[in-house]
Amino acid sequence: MKKLLLLLSCCFIALLTLGQTKSNKNSPPLAEATPESQGFSSERLARVDAMLQSAVADSDIPGAVLLIARNGKIVHWKAFGLADNAAKRTLKRDDIFRIASQTKAITSTAVMMLWEQGKFQLDDPISKYIPEFQNPQILKDFKYSDTSWTTEPAKSEITIRHLLTHTSGIGYGVIDGDERYKMIYRKAGITDLFTTENISIGESVKKLAKLPLHHQAGEKYTYSESIDVLGYLVEVVAGEPLDVFMKKNIFDPLGMTDTWFYLPSEKASRLVTVQKPENGTWVRYPVTFYDTDYPIKGAKRFFSGGAGLSSTARDYATFLQMYLNGGELNGRRILSRTTVDAILSNQVGDLFAWDDGKGFGLAFGVLNEKGEAKGGNGSAGTFDWGGYFNTTYFADPQEKIIGILMKQTQGTVSDETSGFLRQLIYQALDD
Repeated sequence: MKKLLLLLSCCFIALLTLGQTKSNKNSPPLAEATPESQGFSSERLARVDAMLQSAVADSDIPGAVLLIARNGKIVHWKAFGLADNAAKRTLKRDDIFRIASQTKAITSTAVMMLWEQGKFQLDDPISKYIPEFQNPQILKDFKYSDTSWTTEPAKSEITIRHLLTHTSGIGYGVIDGDERYKMIYRKAGITDLFTTENISIGESVKKLAKLPLHHQAGEKYTYSESIDVLGYLVEVVAGEPLDVFMKKNIFDPLGMTDTWFYLPSEKASRLVTVQKPENGTWVRYPVTFYDTDYPIKGAKRFFSGGAGLSSTARDYATFLQMYLNGGELNGRRILSRTTVDAILSNQVGDLFAWDDGKGFGLAFGVLNEKGEAKGGNGSAGTFDWGGYFNTTYFADPQEKIIGILMKQTQGTVSDETSGFLRQLIYQALDD
């Protein structure tokens, strides 16, 4: 009897520690419907198709998958072009893409799930959980001749909120906008974005913690490896690897069966090739500071919270639909409605200098009234982001619209399809 009670007690504790729970709501999973049934014109949506077909024919892109949903219904989901030009493999709409920085919103969601459990406060210093971040330093002087530098003490500690909003002062290594930090991160052996090497995210983050910051925490918006730090925070607080936490608490409950840091062997053939233009054709992107085959080979230990996931258009639409539903899908509550409201509010004031029509929340870029007034961007409150290999998405809480465009390209391309995506989706409304 004692053993049975102990087992039941352990099971109960395990259930309490799950981030997601049963919900009183039971919004259905995404299902396909006609455009007209959800207030779209099929004739006008054909303009989006025409744009993508023209881009493929003109070799502006090798291929793309487009998904449009409204009111929880997929109204348009098509593939265009090739997944691999050398192999002449036709792109399919359920093919898998490296989503890179689209990972950030999922990691931030995992952080907020733990926050909802009372594991920490958003304004706690990160050093409380990752001690290596104690006593942060600001870069003072840098010598290009030998890449040496001097620092001065920061005025305050980096908080979890700073990390979520990219106001921590941390940089981004090889893709940093400041050449000094590229050199500093390279010298320190920081692993950026993704890798096939035998290293964990915790090992990289602890190295990162010792490096100088761009600026005082909270002073500016600097796109950074902050979300990798938060991926490691999830591991520390949850007591399990980031991939395990996400699968158990986000992917499995939402039915996101094609979203992984490293693909199972049976899914590897669906991975779209990263390509670049060369002499009028598309060729496989070579190994540079990373190997684009990272999702299917190598040590498979680096769970990059900022850039490591691969997914499909439908899986990512499912994740976004959960947000449009106020944190619930298919009877599973991932986040509270009030938490979703906080995530989708501008947390950085005027610090987001990339676009004066947008702010930044706790996971996404968020359109403001000025951005709405420009036209073709969506309603105020529309949230969005994209990925290193030219994937992009947006979700509009007022119109209940999701738009996703998946591509896998690198190098200099003459591709304008992402810039026209929203414009051509919104013009197709017929309600």
